[in-house]
Amino acid sequence: MNRNIRSLSLGIGIAVAGTAAAQYKSIGPDGRVTYSDVAPPAGARVVEQKKPNGAGTSTVPLPFELQQVATKYPVTLYTGDRCAPCEQARNYLRARGVPFVEKTVTSDDDIALFKRQSPDGTAPVIAVGGRRSVGFSQVAWAGLLDNAGYPAVAALPRDYQNPAPTPLSPTTRASAQDLTRPDAPATKTARPAPAPASLPPVDNGSGFRF
Repeated sequence: MNRNIRSLSLGIGIAVAGTAAAQYKSIGPDGRVTYSDVAPPAGARVVEQKKPNGAGTSTVPLPFELQQVATKYPVTLYTGDRCAPCEQARNYLRARGVPFVEKTVTSDDDIALFKRQSPDGTAPVIAVGGRRSVGFSQVAWAGLLDNAGYPAVAALPRDYQNPAPTPLSPTTRASAQDLTRPDAPATKTARPAPAPASLPPVDNGSGFRF
């Protein structure tokens, strides 16, 4: 009897451990719930997915097809302050339902890193995987997104939210965090991280210039 209880407990422990390590919780066409660290096949509905940084689970995961495209060709938007074309670009991506990460360019350190993406300082810039477009041009941006496989019609869940914009330079991010610390020193010197390699531009649309 005790042996059976120990075996049952061991089985439950293995099942729970497997569930905790799973990255995907999906429901197949037959209604069966599956936990797996491999993306589910087409036709399965993802109902829960662990965030890549391990900070918990996303309550509003991306549809499977869109998730595949966004993983292979992530979209990064570089914007400036008081930049009308940047707002147009942001609205365009939201209207099309493209998940994206936004990097803001405001400080001198931000601008220095941004010049690697846009040598003449024109914003906005969109990077789709390994390609980019400098200045907002709906035709050029649509071509990049189409070629990457992003849906032409918005497929994002209604409650999905993109990550909050963050400064491009780690120095700017550190300074912003220091403002919330009452014991922080008056000045702080930090070395900016190496800028990413320059990507081949597509074309120049309308934009704001630093």
